[in-house]
Amino acid sequence: MSIKTFRIISNLEVLSFLILLLIAMPLKYIFDLPLYVKYVGWAHGVLFVLYLAGALAMYRKLNWSFKTLFIAGLSSIIPLGPLYIERKYLPKKD
Repeated sequence: MSIKTFRIISNLEVLSFLILLLIAMPLKYIFDLPLYVKYVGWAHGVLFVLYLAGALAMYRKLNWSFKTLFIAGLSSIIPLGPLYIERKYLPKKD
């Protein structure tokens, strides 16, 4: 996986998480529309797995330490965490 691809997946994962938390969940619990959580949650789950696979690929490609890989994995459960990883641990240019 290229660094550019990982960046794209990272940004999509952040976007899907925010849509899930800020749009789909309120629609489910305030307006009783659970279908949005089903589809947005499914998409976010796929992107989450791709993000973790990409973090593993970056671990190998960029010779990250295990600590950096662990931080990247942990950041995936924080709404804007992947953006932090992108800015702190990825090279500025691909």
